[in-house]
Amino acid sequence: MSAGNVTFVKDFFIVGFPGLNPNYYALVSGVMFFVYFCIMIGNGIFLVLFATHKCLHKSMYFVYINLVLSDMLFSTCTLPKIIARYWFQDGTISFAACFFQMYLVHYFGVVNSYTLAIMAMDRYIAVCFPLRYHTFMSNRNILILIIVVWVFAHPSSIMMVVRAFPLPYCGANNIVHCYCDHVSITRLACTDRTLYSFPAFVYAMVVLLGSLGIILVSYSFIILAVLQIATAHGRLKTFSTCSSQLIIIFLFFFPRCFNYLAAYAGIIFNADLQIAIIMLYSLIPPVINPLIYSLKTEEVKKILIRKFPKRRR
Repeated sequence: MSAGNVTFVKDFFIVGFPGLNPNYYALVSGVMFFVYFCIMIGNGIFLVLFATHKCLHKSMYFVYINLVLSDMLFSTCTLPKIIARYWFQDGTISFAACFFQMYLVHYFGVVNSYTLAIMAMDRYIAVCFPLRYHTFMSNRNILILIIVVWVFAHPSSIMMVVRAFPLPYCGANNIVHCYCDHVSITRLACTDRTLYSFPAFVYAMVVLLGSLGIILVSYSFIILAVLQIATAHGRLKTFSTCSSQLIIIFLFFFPRCFNYLAAYAGIIFNADLQIAIIMLYSLIPPVINPLIYSLKTEEVKKILIRKFPKRRR
């Protein structure tokens, strides 16, 4: 027990999957390293193309690059430590580093939420107001929105740390997760965490449901506009442009909302299954985002075809 708010824990230990057999440590670390490699290469390719080709300096690609940077930074602040935990049996993380990682995890999560909302608005204006698209979504307006996203992502993330850091940590230090987040850290506090978990839950749901609300409204208008297109070919082309984005949005928002609601309601799942689900919805979007949001677009495909022409038979 603690004396007042005294903290005796000096560092934490990232457990990862608590039920994982040590015989599979090498396999799991290898899979995670491969995932991290794919994230960095896939997103890195678009980052290089964007930096070296002025034809990509358009409003929608500025939004894509925002998502690329957020995905790469999120993966870099979470995956290396869990890879080291299984590869080198090094799961120890200092007290301060754990809270810094928690801040980054929530910060980039908020950035991604807001960015996906902007992308939905971009598609809404492109489909519903094509003639006024370049006026509304000019490079200047997009850059302002991006700056606002990165600035306004701070308060909720800082709040998570400010609420959790002063709690007394005097007993267990094993974090049953693949990285430090608010729920997994405050669960170790030697105090009643109800008063601390509710504000965090409210902030998380405001961010998630606020962004999701913008997305759902945007795509509702998009679907109505698509149904009014005269030709079947036109409807199919417009819908195919948006359908892949809806898949990522579904993977990003709905599992997160369910996870937060279940945690707050006290619904208990098998720890390994819950962590596996969290890692899947955290890592699948960064892996396939480059294919859906950038490498699938005509300009990027043309650049890649010029750089890597097919061999003539």
